[in-house]
Amino acid sequence: MKQRFYFDTSVFGGVYDTEFEEDSLVLFERVKLGQVICVYSNLTESEISTAPERVRKFFAEINNKEKVFVTPESFQLAQTYVNEKVVGETSFDDCLHIATATLNKVDLLVSWNFKHIVNIYRIRGYNAINLREGHINLNIHSPKEIVGNEE
Repeated sequence: MKQRFYFDTSVFGGVYDTEFEEDSLVLFERVKLGQVICVYSNLTESEISTAPERVRKFFAEINNKEKVFVTPESFQLAQTYVNEKVVGETSFDDCLHIATATLNKVDLLVSWNFKHIVNIYRIRGYNAINLREGHINLNIHSPKEIVGNEE
């Protein structure tokens, strides 16, 4: 069974960032080969619509994608993350990504956002709420953690 990874917007932009390019491209190669399904949301789509043209073009050309939607339940769960101070109100969209990935039961969320998403203290906070609310324990990693150190 193919793994379903929720890609937040930072991973698509990472393809054109010298620090993140190599690992991002390796991960997208796995998508291209059909090893991973690239799950994204209408929020991701909206964020990409304001990205540079090359990022929009790259996103449009990806196969093996699955679109999911931010729902009222996503908004409620994201607001719970903020209310319980896992992150501040200014990070609400990051919380929407996490809530949407959680509710769609992806295998993991991939992000280059180390401040608000790929951060052990934040991950523990998100997952404490997820478990209390009866949701999955969401695995959250950077592309480097997924593809790094492979021979």
